[in-house]
Amino acid sequence: MQIEVAKRLQQTEEYYFSKKLREIDQLNKAGAQIINLGIGSPDLPPHPEVIKVLSEQANLPTAHGYQNYKGSPILRQAMSDWYAKYYRVSLDANTEILPLIGSKEGIVHICMTYLQEGDEVLIPNPGYPAYASAVRLSGATSIPYALLEENNWFPDLEELEKSDLSKVKIMWINYPHMPTGTLATKEFFEKVIDFGRRNNILICHDNPYSFILNEHPLSILEVEGALDVAIELNSLSKSSNMAGWRIGMLIANEARISEILRFKTNMDSGMFLPLQLAAAKALSLDSSWYKQLNEVYGKRRNKVYEIMDLLNCDYSTEQVGLFVWAKIPSNFASGYELIDSVLDKARVFITPGGIFGDAGNNFIRISLCASEDVLDQAMERIKKRR
Repeated sequence: MQIEVAKRLQQTEEYYFSKKLREIDQLNKAGAQIINLGIGSPDLPPHPEVIKVLSEQANLPTAHGYQNYKGSPILRQAMSDWYAKYYRVSLDANTEILPLIGSKEGIVHICMTYLQEGDEVLIPNPGYPAYASAVRLSGATSIPYALLEENNWFPDLEELEKSDLSKVKIMWINYPHMPTGTLATKEFFEKVIDFGRRNNILICHDNPYSFILNEHPLSILEVEGALDVAIELNSLSKSSNMAGWRIGMLIANEARISEILRFKTNMDSGMFLPLQLAAAKALSLDSSWYKQLNEVYGKRRNKVYEIMDLLNCDYSTEQVGLFVWAKIPSNFASGYELIDSVLDKARVFITPGGIFGDAGNNFIRISLCASEDVLDQAMERIKKRR
């Protein structure tokens, strides 16, 4: 018996990394021992005090029941305090913060709450593939907007306003930008908020990388009146080494929190309480945690620069975040061709920029989520690949 999948999935392919990891697993089973420099899954542990809270709370007999759909008040207050301390943004913990089971689910929640067939959404090219996937699942149409190297990977808002925006309901942005590592400025955020207000477009800012190799984290919500126009997603996955814990947050005004909850409450039953309390502990850590983390990533980034030099790639040393983005040499037709060559000859997997949109076809990306020893091994293999 064959049951056809729903239309919403007929144009939705399996996530690239899901397929690629399966391919790498098969190569490893055959003895290849692939070094994976592709995925931004932190290999370092959370702070010991965070693990301690999780353990202590999980041992309590009262910790294992269903939880409030809006999250623990303790976690929401910790998120509010975190935003006040590091982003200079004052938030009402009771009405403007919604804890998420990972910020990736927030992308889907937003799209399913506000979009339907006939709506259009501006998504960055290059950009995180999950934006386009969530839009497709909602029945709406993605309208890619180009991010160009010559414009420092910022959208050309003036050019966008020359197009028909009458059906556009949402614009996705993401700074520090993944995959290019471009750092936003408050001036840019002010322009985007003004763009959204003038054109009646909800600005959705995905902000999981702002602490990685960046001394001055920014939130779009620092712009006066931004909560009228914008939603921000944030996460503990990268900044607290808690990717597998699936803890994120959605920041919006009270009305939008209520609207998104109408969808979210039909999808899950709240986060495990010990995870929430451990996350609150992670958010309360002082800035020395981020400093130590970035000392490790800074050393790794220097190693990745060396790998990019070996591959004759060009890159900016101004980029931040968990990756290094680089332009391939002219003797390769695309990033796909280069990474296939490296995988075949050196048994090292690097991400092709084209998976983030065709504007990334001539680029590659290397993750900093590998130890210096592993990066040294990758360098040696690449040196010998010829």
